[in-house]
Amino acid sequence: MSTEDRQSRETAGRGLPGLRGTDHIGFTVPDIDEAARFFVDVIGCIQVYELGPFQAEDDWMARQLNVDPRAIMKKLVFLRCGFGSNFEIFQYIAPDQRTIQPRNSDVGGHHLAFYVDDMDAAVRHLEAHGARILGVPVTRESGPSGGQTWVYFLTPWGMQCELVSFPNGKAYERTTSLRLWHTADPGG
Repeated sequence: MSTEDRQSRETAGRGLPGLRGTDHIGFTVPDIDEAARFFVDVIGCIQVYELGPFQAEDDWMARQLNVDPRAIMKKLVFLRCGFGSNFEIFQYIAPDQRTIQPRNSDVGGHHLAFYVDDMDAAVRHLEAHGARILGVPVTRESGPSGGQTWVYFLTPWGMQCELVSFPNGKAYERTTSLRLWHTADPGG
């Protein structure tokens, strides 16, 4: 029995009916054009399409999106980045908008991680394009993530991102047939 079949049997009756995976992740940015340029020109994503603006005279924005009813979604841009999940970026204008980026330790904190084959080359590339690298790449020698190297960086508007690489796999793979989804082996 394949790992996928075993996982399907183990989760039968639990969770969302028909779940296939993550379709996209969304982020709100302060300047959609700057963010789209960064993700396309520096990271290497492909801009697939954009929509907007959206606003409503009634409470539709509050009901549907849990934002201030007078919020305006100026634009949204859908991006594809290699073999990872799609993501969309938004720019809103809202009366009650908070403009401070959450840290990882804040409720709602987040980061977007990019798998790379060559950590050193990727770090040099980001530095050459003005990204702020936080610390130095860390390589895990033990534990389930053993074999993984990672480093955080900030986009020009302060959004937290991460580079990650584990070309020889992670240590947990030696003790179980279960696997996390991996951009280098999207079908595996």
